[in-house]
Amino acid sequence: MLWSVPVALALASGANAHVAAFVKGMYCEGGPDPSNYNSNSNTPVNPLWDLPFEQWWMQADRGCDKAPPPGNASVELPAGGSFTVELAHNQAQTTLSFNGQFAGEWPDGQDHPENWSGPGNPPDCIQDDGAMHTQNQTMAAGSAWAISYNSDISQVNMENLVVFSVLEHTPWKRIATYEVPQDLPECPEGGCYCAWLWVPNGCGQPNMYMANYRCHVTGTSSTKKVAQAQVPVYCGNDSSKCLSGAKQMIAWNQASGNNVQVPNGASPAYGTNMGWTPGAQNDIFQ
Repeated sequence: MLWSVPVALALASGANAHVAAFVKGMYCEGGPDPSNYNSNSNTPVNPLWDLPFEQWWMQADRGCDKAPPPGNASVELPAGGSFTVELAHNQAQTTLSFNGQFAGEWPDGQDHPENWSGPGNPPDCIQDDGAMHTQNQTMAAGSAWAISYNSDISQVNMENLVVFSVLEHTPWKRIATYEVPQDLPECPEGGCYCAWLWVPNGCGQPNMYMANYRCHVTGTSSTKKVAQAQVPVYCGNDSSKCLSGAKQMIAWNQASGNNVQVPNGASPAYGTNMGWTPGAQNDIFQ
């Protein structure tokens, strides 16, 4: 197979690779400049670390908040169903670019064993330059999606952006499918705003990820309303301390705008240690 020069260069720069969810409807598809579409863009994957709120929120530090989905695309969220995205290090390694010829089973487009893990027993971190931030699949921290019922993204805030789906042991393989609550109501005209979220558990810099999407709910007749999002609470292994109901995204290790505190040596995650169960979050309604 002959690689085009741009793709070969991107795949060779794995030391800067991380992960984001690629799908039609994403902001920054093709990079932050709508007038210069880049099929080889990795702009959404770069982590957020030690930034003021105004820069990390919606990836404003790289201009992704100003780069809406091309062609007014939108991620479809079938109520009571599921939707699929591609977790990858680079858009070139997804079906959004180059007819998918560089998309493989894994986020880096390369071949790995089914039980991929780091060296040693117990295993050290996977030797992929820290992109996956995990020792193996079972230790992958989990990722999530949140929704705000605002078509004007300037109206989206921490209180109206509610986590609605959690997928445990991710990021892992390229294809990732998230469940949608049955009772999600329709979005306003112009759609909703959604975010893909991830906080790794060790294996490299303790950063976080937030990527932007236009989204819409289909197949619903629900008249329920999503409740205001509350700050998630670290509860560790004690479920009696967990906060139920609608919860905000995790904001952590930033210069400003943080909303969670965890014990020394611990990491917040989209999982049971912060009160989320795997799958659709069916307790987020008023």
